[in-house]
Amino acid sequence: MKTPLLFCILFASLGFQSCKKNENDNDNKAKEIPVEKPISVQCYKALYENDTIDLKLNTLKNGKINGDMVMKFFNSEEKVGNIAGEFSGDTLFASYTFIQGNNKKVTFKNPMAFLKRGDQLILGNGQMQTTMGATYFVKGTPIDFERVKFKFTAVECATE
Repeated sequence: MKTPLLFCILFASLGFQSCKKNENDNDNKAKEIPVEKPISVQCYKALYENDTIDLKLNTLKNGKINGDMVMKFFNSEEKVGNIAGEFSGDTLFASYTFIQGNNKKVTFKNPMAFLKRGDQLILGNGQMQTTMGATYFVKGTPIDFERVKFKFTAVECATE
């Protein structure tokens, strides 16, 4: 009676061990995904009174945009994060995912729209709505690029 029970336990442990080995193989494959190199990199800076925004945009082969943005507002904590999106005509629609100050546990995500005019990017203002915890621009409502605070000018990218 003890022998069949012992064989069942041994067989089950071998099965669990083989499943665990496959999980490790999948983890290693996920870590090997190459990071796509940008075809161009452009840096921008916007100033408004005592506020500054630094923006670095990477253009990828597929036309998508990603990069980094740092917002420094007077009497407010610094916002540091990543931006990702794509151009629709001359307008970059992007999502800004950031942390505020030293609080690395809470992440925020906001939609953004930038109008490209020559070498300048203009951060638009639009009506927002929040649905199920996600914020979006209200469809059908235009984004204002005329009465704005932040107009970005192209600058040299800082070498890291």
